[in-house]
Formats: sequence, C-alpha cells, structure tokens
Amino acid sequence: MAAIPLEDNYTDVVGKAQRGLGLSDADLARQAGVSAAELKLFKAGRFDANTARKVAGPLSLGAGALIELGENSWYPAPVEVAGLAAFTTPYGDMTVNAYLVFDARTTQAAAFDTGASVTPMLDFVKERQLAVEFIFLTHCHADHVADLSRLEQATGATARAGERERFQGAKPFAAGEVFPLGRLKIETRQTSGHSRGGITYVVTGLERRLAVVGDALFAASMGGGAVSYHEALRTNRKEIFSLPDDTVICPGHGPMTTVGDQKKHNPFYPEFQK
Repeated sequence: MAAIPLEDNYTDVVGKAQRGLGLSDADLARQAGVSAAELKLFKAGRFDANTARKVAGPLSLGAGALIELGENSWYPAPVEVAGLAAFTTPYGDMTVNAYLVFDARTTQAAAFDTGASVTPMLDFVKERQLAVEFIFLTHCHADHVADLSRLEQATGATARAGERERFQGAKPFAAGEVFPLGRLKIETRQTSGHSRGGITYVVTGLERRLAVVGDALFAASMGGGAVSYHEALRTNRKEIFSLPDDTVICPGHGPMTTVGDQKKHNPFYPEFQK
C-alpha cells in the first residue's frame, strides 16, 4: 500500500496560522519584513527557506519545522500496533481515516469514525470475527460520519460522541468518561477548536498507547480552527502533547505519527523545538 501523503503542505500551515491570528497579508508582510510580492509568491507555492524563516515569527510557527515541510524533508516512520487497524478511504479530492481497536483475546472491538465507506472495516471485522461494541466519533464533520448508519446497522452498536457535538442519533458523553473494552481502556479527552466538541480517545492496554485524535492534530499540522484557533492550540497542548512521547497519534487525515515526532516536526508547536 502506498504511503499516505501528509495532509497539509507549508502553504496550508501558513494559511491556517494567518487566519487563526487574524493577520492580513499586509500585516504579515510588515511584521515579517518581506515585500508584498515576496509574500504573494511564497503563499502561492514558491517555497523559499529565508521567507519561511521570516514569516514563522509573526505566525508563532516553528521555523525549522516549517522549512522541513516546505522542503519535503520529513515524513513519519511507519507505525504498526497489534490490535489496531487503520482504514483510509477517498472522500472527494481527499482521503479520510477511520480506525478499529480490538482485544484479540476477547474479540471485543471499538470503531472510531467511519471515513467515506465502512466496507474495508466491516470486511476486517468479519475476517477476524470481531464484535464491535462501541462506535466512537472524534467529531461530526461529514467526512468522518459519512457511512455511520451502515456501520450501526451492521454491528448493532450505537454511536457515541462528545456532548458538545450534539449529533443526532449519537449517545452523548462528557469528556473524561472512560470506557472498558476487554483488557483495554478508552479514555476521552476534550480537544475542541477545530470542531465544537472534538474528542481525543486515548487507548491503553495494547503494546503501545494510542491517541485517536480526529482532526485535532495531523502529522506536521493540525485541523483548521473553525470554531477557535486558540482553543484548538490550547486543548491540543493540554490533552495530546501531555501524553508520553511514544504515544501513537491516529489522525483523521494523513499518516499516523507519534507525540514525540510532533514535538520535533509540527510547526504549530515551536515551544518543543527550542
């Protein structure tokens, strides 16, 4: 299977930070000490490391990580964890991820989001003879719940979502609730900002700790702060970056990564890169 591309390029990261901070092009050019023409070319995709270094400061981005992204010089190492299955399906002009975690001894399983189609997930469930007891939603944007009704019908499980999402048909829960799954434990953490009630699910009991983060965080980027950019940054720092460095991050788009790698390579969190 071909490697999943990073969800965002450097222009996406710059755009998200600029919108989140409410900086106009004129403001950014002035604060960065670049000309309007230089900034226009840079934002249009003509990467220049010197310009990246200059705009990183006003945007509160890590210059080195932004340059890595612009130069395509970093990609996360492949991640495999027994008891974790990832499914990537096309949705329009992008791809979206869904996940399944399971206790191989008890065959109990939990699904996280649906992606565009749950066919690959259901095939896996049938092949492994798993019993899906929970369907957890990281957030309720259309690409993450596109095939929810079919997953519910096929498994008999009821979808659950953070209480701030208010998704019709999903059973709400308060962030902080913990769900047992065989020998596994699924802890819920509020990572809102991209969505109103986004939830990160921290799974323990497998060979490595997992964090299923939805669109709160991507490899070398993060979801846009559609609700609140500052809240997205704050809750990610509090609830995701506080996890051990070897925690596997399972994002809603792009490849899996780890907390430690994101401390080194995510432009939005420069405090870890000093």
